Amino acid sequence: MSDGEGPLEELPDARWVDPAVLSGLLARYGWQRRGGVPGRYTRWTPPVGTRFADREVSLLVPHGGRWEDHGELLHEALTALARSGAPSAVRILRGLAVPGDEIRWMREVPRTAGTVSWEAAERLWTGVRAMLLAVAHADCPPHGYFGERHARYVAGVLSQVLVESSPGGRPLTVYAPVPQGRPLTTALLRSLNATRDAVDHRRATGSMEAFDSAVDRGVCRELTESLVRLVHGAALVEVSLSWSSAVGPPHGYPNRPPAVVFSPVDLPVLREAGVRYLHAEQSVAVRITGEVVALYRRSADGAGTVRLRVLAGADVEQVVAQLAGGRYRVAAHAHLAGVPVRVSGLLHGRGGFRRLTAVREVTPAPVDPQERERLSASVRGAAELVEELREQRG
Repeated sequence: MSDGEGPLEELPDARWVDPAVLSGLLARYGWQRRGGVPGRYTRWTPPVGTRFADREVSLLVPHGGRWEDHGELLHEALTALARSGAPSAVRILRGLAVPGDEIRWMREVPRTAGTVSWEAAERLWTGVRAMLLAVAHADCPPHGYFGERHARYVAGVLSQVLVESSPGGRPLTVYAPVPQGRPLTTALLRSLNATRDAVDHRRATGSMEAFDSAVDRGVCRELTESLVRLVHGAALVEVSLSWSSAVGPPHGYPNRPPAVVFSPVDLPVLREAGVRYLHAEQSVAVRITGEVVALYRRSADGAGTVRLRVLAGADVEQVVAQLAGGRYRVAAHAHLAGVPVRVSGLLHGRGGFRRLTAVREVTPAPVDPQERERLSASVRGAAELVEELREQRG
């Protein structure tokens, strides 16, 4: 996630601001429409019931771009908003500068003079990141437990979003750009509601079957674990979503989705679901093509362990395999020759699908000359590094 914390360094360029989007954001954050001149501009004042409502703060937001003073009015409205001191001002301006869906996490924890403990702030950040990584699997085939599968893909999805945190460690706001970030926000809303429904079903009936069907709606072990991390030590956790004002809600979704709330009473069910998903996920038969990047064995002719960087055949980046003596030698020779190997076996679910068991085949894989040279250079570089370290120690 890119870091968008802190105040905006400069105002959004008024030339690229849609007055309708600005009006939509003002309304979203409780600003009051107080008349204006029909067809020319509307007047907005801070939310009622706040200390800012009593100040002489007024924004004139123009209609369309037909009038000569359109740009000037819009610039003055943005300047007045930035100087208003209202808590929502920075978020409205950021919504204009970084258009996209807005996701907020509120974690109720003990506070001292507006601050929270280091652990509480860290739980919020790491829990949110884990939750977004979990729902970023939306475009992958559904599973109750992903482990390390698709790790590179979901990290790429997460790199699209911006994050803003308020002083004191809560709440935390993420902006997912539209359209490229829209699948992330819809997947989050769908999976959280499915989790909420499944937890309620378990507590009402004693049955965990709702969690099985929830897998198709994006619920998985990684999601339940992220919720456990967020809810543990908090009075409640609330996740709310606001669609991009410039684009509006996707088809079939409400304009203002209700917030999804979890509390400590949900923890036993969430933990039970995580264990259920882990045990239900079976090992996967694979035939991997991979580059041998590490080897280890205790005796010259015994079994050994190899680590492969996966080139094809599995949705993980690296696997570790225990090989018998003959197969270990094949892997070692391939490593020295700078060629990949093909390995057949079972990708074991425990440990995140990073361990290959029941290995049945280890053979050198054909490779084109250019790729062979790259792999050979990698081997030479590793050997030179080892030799350099030995010289430094000697």
